[in-house]
Amino acid sequence: MSVARRFSTRRLVAVPAALCLVLLAGACGNSAEEDESAGKSADGAYPVSIKSALGTATIKSEPKRIVTLGQGSAETAIALGTTPVGVEEYAWGSDKSGYLPWVHEAVKKKGDKLPKQFKGGEQLDIEAITELRPDVILAPWSGITAKQYDVLKDIAPTVAYPDKAWSTDWDQQINLISKALGQPDKGTELIGTIKDQLAAAAKKRPQYAKYQFSYIYNSGPGTLGVFSPTEQRVEMVKSLGLKVDPVVKTFKETKGTDSSLIGLENADKLNKSDLLFTFYSDPKNRKEIESQPLYAAMPAVKKGALVYSADNSFVTASSMLNPLTVPWSIERYLPLIDKVLPKAGK
Repeated sequence: MSVARRFSTRRLVAVPAALCLVLLAGACGNSAEEDESAGKSADGAYPVSIKSALGTATIKSEPKRIVTLGQGSAETAIALGTTPVGVEEYAWGSDKSGYLPWVHEAVKKKGDKLPKQFKGGEQLDIEAITELRPDVILAPWSGITAKQYDVLKDIAPTVAYPDKAWSTDWDQQINLISKALGQPDKGTELIGTIKDQLAAAAKKRPQYAKYQFSYIYNSGPGTLGVFSPTEQRVEMVKSLGLKVDPVVKTFKETKGTDSSLIGLENADKLNKSDLLFTFYSDPKNRKEIESQPLYAAMPAVKKGALVYSADNSFVTASSMLNPLTVPWSIERYLPLIDKVLPKAGK
């Protein structure tokens, strides 16, 4: 994975394995224009055809057995009322249950059976997916390859990404999934609810508007990257009311990512960021990164105005926008920011 979906594709260049697993790509891409209807049934929802960069999925009737790949699709399906029978595993952000906590909580609350988890990425477990007998495979925010798609589409209609791997806007993803599940109007409602939740949180913290921030990452000593304004974790923070440091827009994006690898030698370009948001792959990574003089010299770091969490589940949730992660993240994000804000000096 990349650093712009986890770093660059589903995670960036030379990123440690654990770090790769958390870098969720932010959204680029156009809106769901790639979606088209191929005739309609009596209820107006089916059949429906959804175009993607890898092919067209024609769904003839309402899917009952759903399998999801990548990130965010399981959450949206659950919010639309259908718990998937299978989901790609994501051990780095899971809790003791072995599941992403917001997924575990939502499914248990519904009284449904937890989805079967299987390996994804390059080691995609095709056999496990086949055994689940899916009616549809949802992968609009994923990194599935053309070769994998050609196998998956023979198992069930597969909704892949409209443009590039890990480059689907969060609202576009919801639109695609809601149409695949025959509930486009409900999808629009979910998008509105997410925006309202973020706006309500921002309204509670009007002081946030005085501060500008950059969201940074590392792929080891000597490296420094900055996520772009449209990347999902950045969208989460700016939707809470903080402003993206204008300098971020001057950085050239690393190809295939929603981020820019600027190098630690350019750390001083972030000197006007009141706050820096980041995460570390593990305690060792944090220690080696924060011990670097150029890193430690950044004003926000020097003041202690560095917002980060050692909770892998939180890092994962706050890296993507969907119906389940947004309320779960807001509840935990505000206290985290509030604690650091006074150190920014305004």
